Amino acid sequence: MRQTIPTYDLSTISDHGFIVEKITDRINSSEDNLLDKGIHRDSHYIFTFLQTGHVKMMVDFKIIEAKNGHIYCVLPGQVHQGLLMNNACGWFIALNVDLVPDFVRSAFEEYLVDIMPLPVSNSESEKFNKLAQVLFESCTEEMMATKENFFIIKSLLNAYTGMFASHFLNESSHKKQKENRTLELARQFRILVRKNFITQKSASGYAEIMNISPGYLTEVISKATGKSPSYWIQQEVLIEAKRLLFFTNCTVKEIAYQLGYNDHTYFSRLFSRSEGVSPLSFRNKSKK
Repeated sequence: MRQTIPTYDLSTISDHGFIVEKITDRINSSEDNLLDKGIHRDSHYIFTFLQTGHVKMMVDFKIIEAKNGHIYCVLPGQVHQGLLMNNACGWFIALNVDLVPDFVRSAFEEYLVDIMPLPVSNSESEKFNKLAQVLFESCTEEMMATKENFFIIKSLLNAYTGMFASHFLNESSHKKQKENRTLELARQFRILVRKNFITQKSASGYAEIMNISPGYLTEVISKATGKSPSYWIQQEVLIEAKRLLFFTNCTVKEIAYQLGYNDHTYFSRLFSRSEGVSPLSFRNKSKK
């Protein structure tokens, strides 16, 4: 078994920080086949538009499934694996983080619920398909050779990913509400936790970063999500622990250290209290 989870980078297959491909071409690729890559992470975003067909994949221990007319986004760092692609047609677009607009990143990285495939109507499906086709046809070496033409392609990428973000924001009931201070702080907290959970594990530490009191942070996060700040910090720790327990052969002590715990026994107790089994029991049970 591997010591680490493989992480793929677009630099190995693209000189421009992004790829735009038909799903059918992606499935049939001999060099970078979606189903052949196995369990892995990516350092980039993946925006998938499934126009027709049936797709199933595993993303962070959840089975994600979609049929005909769905959009979906995989975030950088999420552990995933393609399980099934049956008669799948549509578009696969991957972008480095620096090419994704800030508002699109916020829409997904600060999402307060699990990201699941989102159905789109026939008219919306046609819009996604047409824009992706224009993008695909624009990605020629001639177009990408000059700064002016590359700007056009980047604008098309912004429009395409912006459509994804718009659909997910409209679907999310908590983001249909009028923007207010509570939601603004909740989003800020979630993005900080996802970036810093290894080095910062206390709610008071995040409150200090956000320049608010620990009590107000607890009130805000509980109101916006129904859970305490400590819960969300712990969830980030636990999902990464599960990834490492399941997909690597690192010892519990090594995993604890990777997650920022000098005392591996404390980490084991934390894991056991939350999951109802010890880290080793989780690993052994998951392998059966």
